Amino acid sequence: MKSFVLAATAIILLAGIAAAHEEDVHTVQYNVDNFEDEVVKNNHFVMFYAPWCGHCKRLGPTWEELAEMLNTEGSNVRIAKVDCTTDGDVCNANDVTGYPTLKFFKIGEKEGTKFRGTRDLPSLTTFINEQINMEGHGDEVPIPKNSGGLTELTEDNFEKFVQSGKHFIKFYAPWCGHCQKLAPVWEQLAKDIDAEGVVRISKIDCTQYRSNCNMFDIKGYPSLLWIEDGKKVEKYQGSRGLEELKDYVNKMVGTKSTSSDDIKEEDKEEPSSVMLLNGDDFQHGIESGISFVKFYAPWCGHCKRLAPTWEELGKKFIGNPEVDIVKVDCTLEVNKQLCNDQEVEGFPTVFLYKDGKKISEYNGNRSLEDLFDFIKKHMVEHDEL
Repeated sequence: MKSFVLAATAIILLAGIAAAHEEDVHTVQYNVDNFEDEVVKNNHFVMFYAPWCGHCKRLGPTWEELAEMLNTEGSNVRIAKVDCTTDGDVCNANDVTGYPTLKFFKIGEKEGTKFRGTRDLPSLTTFINEQINMEGHGDEVPIPKNSGGLTELTEDNFEKFVQSGKHFIKFYAPWCGHCQKLAPVWEQLAKDIDAEGVVRISKIDCTQYRSNCNMFDIKGYPSLLWIEDGKKVEKYQGSRGLEELKDYVNKMVGTKSTSSDDIKEEDKEEPSSVMLLNGDDFQHGIESGISFVKFYAPWCGHCKRLAPTWEELGKKFIGNPEVDIVKVDCTLEVNKQLCNDQEVEGFPTVFLYKDGKKISEYNGNRSLEDLFDFIKKHMVEHDEL
């Protein structure tokens, strides 16, 4: 009987481990048969783990979000993992002495660099960017503004540069495969258009200057925006060939008015019903009443799907002074410490606060009705205190 119970327990544990990894659909799984051959073909960020490891389980959703972002066609970074309980030889060869161990392998190299920072998405993506830039895999060297070519924008010159005139701007990330393919076309476009002197072609690295990119709600790379006098007119959605891009510029210059009355009605953004807080004003913003806070990343797929529901939720509590629907962008530098302090380990993470104190994490269905009911339940409890 005892042996039967032990066997049944083992089966249940194995089933639980399998279920825990069923959703890892974007992460590449390597083993002793393919690790050495594959890791040298591209830059790799690898998690060496054990399925029973608590820290590994907590990192799992974040690692999968990272894979969803980077494991795309043309990307020069692969997010992978190795199970040290089944492929111990690989882990031993890479000096893995604890779980999880995270190592970055540069293309062509078998020795990895160990990640020693905080295991949140902003820290992980910053580490990746640092490793790639060390090898010179960033975007092309910018052409100086006064040369009549492509302008490289930074946080120091962005706002002043775009506040007047017509601009066609590429918002990009150095590790993005599609951005790398577009780079020479974008440079040629800048050279060709500059001769006409009617619009300025620019680019900005969103991994370095996140606040500028978030001003225009950049959620994917590359994003190509037409901006006039500091205001977004529209996002370019067409083919990224040189001739198609030139045709678009000619169309915008020839027919598009800078008047806000000429902007299509569907392009006008409604005021948000959600309060946007950051590391500087967070505690003040949640100090009274109920605050339902979504911690998110703009590029996160699950966050994007939740966004319209979150806006609708905010509308339901407009005019209610006791409830605030809030969002915090954890990719912004000003929010990095805040998200760490609040123990945000994956995106989106939703916490409910009462009078400045964290009460509960929401783990239920993300439908509007369930979110609304969760808040109403806590409103009743709040009133009874």
